[in-house]
Amino acid sequence: MFDRLKAYLDSIRARDPAPRSRWEILLYPGVWALGFHRVAHWLFDAKLYFLARFVNHLGRLLTAIDIHPGATIGKNFFIDHGFTVIGETAEIGDNVTIYQCVTLGGTNPTNGRGGKRHPTIEDNVIIGSGAQIIGPITVGNRARVGANAVVTDDVPEGATMVGVKARSTLVPAEEWIKEFIPYGTPTPCEDAEGNRIDCIEKLEGELAALKAEIASLKQGVLPAPDKADSEIAKKSGTDD
Repeated sequence: MFDRLKAYLDSIRARDPAPRSRWEILLYPGVWALGFHRVAHWLFDAKLYFLARFVNHLGRLLTAIDIHPGATIGKNFFIDHGFTVIGETAEIGDNVTIYQCVTLGGTNPTNGRGGKRHPTIEDNVIIGSGAQIIGPITVGNRARVGANAVVTDDVPEGATMVGVKARSTLVPAEEWIKEFIPYGTPTPCEDAEGNRIDCIEKLEGELAALKAEIASLKQGVLPAPDKADSEIAKKSGTDD
């Protein structure tokens, strides 16, 4: 038991540079919220629904994190900060990280598939602060959901979702990140050799290359300005 707890705390420390020790991590509201949920979920599975709800409300009172007792959560789940809501039929895999003010919300019960109203979050997903993931959708393995994104459709494995309504950045996470990205929001870029460069610098370089290509195309297809003027003059002389 203590070995599992130590491994869990170490998994959080690997994702959060702030704590100086495991003891400090034990004070995190996300750790307490998960502890309360484990008890509430056990009571929920035993059909002791009132007691499960009581533990759930106690945990929400102390942590400002509301995890329905029916939600299924895997190993090494980390809620950084708080004010998060996770619905009854939500399913969360292993090594998932959620930042503050995230909602894993449900649809109208009459529209759910077989009672499934909330999202399924697969392994190694990172969800940025303020993101809203709504409905019985699936967020694929190693996907990233950027801050304040609103996701209502399935997210492919390795995709990075941004915006309202969220869209893929078309840059698979595994191409530029090997382990962990805070808040699920990409900031660095890489060139063809794998060296990190500034995203704006990369975009400006691509824009300059496109401008040069367009200029070379114009020179090869369109007549030079002087030649064009002489041809117009000849035509106008002929017409006269």
